[in-house]
Amino acid sequence: MIDWDLAVRVASRFAGTYPLEGTYHADLLSREADRVVAEAAHMVEAETRLASVGVPEVAVVTRREWAETNVSVFSRLLAPAEERMTKTNPIGARLVAAEMGAVLGFLARKVLGQYELVLPGDTDKGDVVYLVGANVLSMERTNQFRPHEFRLWIALHECAHRLQFVGVPWLRGYFLDLVGELVASAVPEPGRWARVMNEVRKANEEGEPLIGETGLFGLFASSSQKDLLERVQALMSLLEGHGHVVMDRIGRRELSSQQRMAAVLKQRRKDPRTATFLRISGLEMKMRQYEQGERFVLAVEREAGWETLDRAWAGPEALPTLAEINDPGQWLRRVA
Repeated sequence: MIDWDLAVRVASRFAGTYPLEGTYHADLLSREADRVVAEAAHMVEAETRLASVGVPEVAVVTRREWAETNVSVFSRLLAPAEERMTKTNPIGARLVAAEMGAVLGFLARKVLGQYELVLPGDTDKGDVVYLVGANVLSMERTNQFRPHEFRLWIALHECAHRLQFVGVPWLRGYFLDLVGELVASAVPEPGRWARVMNEVRKANEEGEPLIGETGLFGLFASSSQKDLLERVQALMSLLEGHGHVVMDRIGRRELSSQQRMAAVLKQRRKDPRTATFLRISGLEMKMRQYEQGERFVLAVEREAGWETLDRAWAGPEALPTLAEINDPGQWLRRVA
């Protein structure tokens, strides 16, 4: 079975610590977090016209705590297929744990906020807006951001994601079904190594990247998994783009420093020091989702108005495909 404790240990080593963790600066952030998230939630609900349900828990966590939380989430999501994935290859099980720990540890140094949705079977977990205290404080000090504005700006993005999942009744189930299908399709594939080597050789001959934007997972994914990955990527591009536009739109009206904060974070995502890691791990796909999704949302608004984007929330069949994310006109002709 996957060694989840190893994943936590590796993640903690990669995540490191920050000098202001555990100081009065972190305490002040924790004390104002509820108020900041409540303020952001009200703004996002008015902007999106999506109806909120309940009140989320708000937590300011350390890098290690963020990594531990996400290891726990992955362990629950992968549980149905964990034994099938690892029973024939115990070494592979440890490699999966180490790789996941390294990726989460890297992210723990970067992530500012996160919304955790409720998973099936959970009664006391989920529906939480997290702020990673060390990273928020580090960004504020390094870039001389106004603390309240920066924290509110981050909260806007996470509250937008929360409203997507609680304000669109079918979306949470659809997303979890996609994840479930990916997990269920994770079965040993005869001849996988030969197929992968042929694909690598072909990419090299054609001058294409040996590892695509979906990373090692995409490289080893079967054809059916690649179809699922495209559906996941299309959905996440829509959600990230929608959340990013909402965050920036409110920020431009309400926050005097929004333009500079946006410029700094955009440059941060393009840091060449992390480019290789992003490609190998598959996180490059995540970075592209911001850009592709934002272009899609803004193109739909430009051509047909902001309210037309609400058609995407009508049901799974109305969601844009990956091809439509890259060509919004296709989606407008089909749905709107």
